[in-house]
Amino acid sequence: MQVKFAGNPVKLKGSTIEKGQVAPDFDAVTNSLEGFKLSDVEGKKIILAVPSLYTPVCDMEVRKFNAEAAQLRDVTVITISMDLPFAQARWCGAAGVDNVITVSDFKDRDFAEKYGVYMEANGLLARAVFVLDADNKVLHVEYVSEVTAEPNYNAALAAL
Repeated sequence: MQVKFAGNPVKLKGSTIEKGQVAPDFDAVTNSLEGFKLSDVEGKKIILAVPSLYTPVCDMEVRKFNAEAAQLRDVTVITISMDLPFAQARWCGAAGVDNVITVSDFKDRDFAEKYGVYMEANGLLARAVFVLDADNKVLHVEYVSEVTAEPNYNAALAAL
C-alpha cells in the first residue's frame, strides 16, 4: 500500500488490515514503560495510528477523539505512535488528554508491521484509524491517503 507524506508517495510496510477481519494482537509500550497488548483491552476499540503527537494534525486528531471518548460508552480509544513513552506522557499532561490511552511502538514496531502502517522511509507510522468490536472484528478501517491530513472522524464514529 502507498500513501502520501507531504505530497510525496511513501510505501507502507506490513500487512494491510481489511474490514471484517479479526484485528491482530500486538505488543506496544505504555507511558510507564509496561507492556501493552490489544488483548488486554475489553469492549469496543478505536485505534489511532499517528506519526507523532507533537505535530499539529496529530495533536488535533487525538484531542478530537479524546473529547469524543468522554461521550462513548464501553469504547476505549488507543493512540499509538513512534514517540517515546516519556514524550507521550508529557504531551498527554500538557494537552489535558485523559480519555485516550497512548502507547508507543518504538521498541519492536509490532503494531506497525501487523497493521501495515510503517513508513520505512522516515521511521514513523502513517495516519490510520481502526474501529473494532468487542471481539476485535474490524468494523472500519481508514488509511489516510495524505498522512498530513485528518481522518474521517464521522465515518469512524458511525462505525461504532
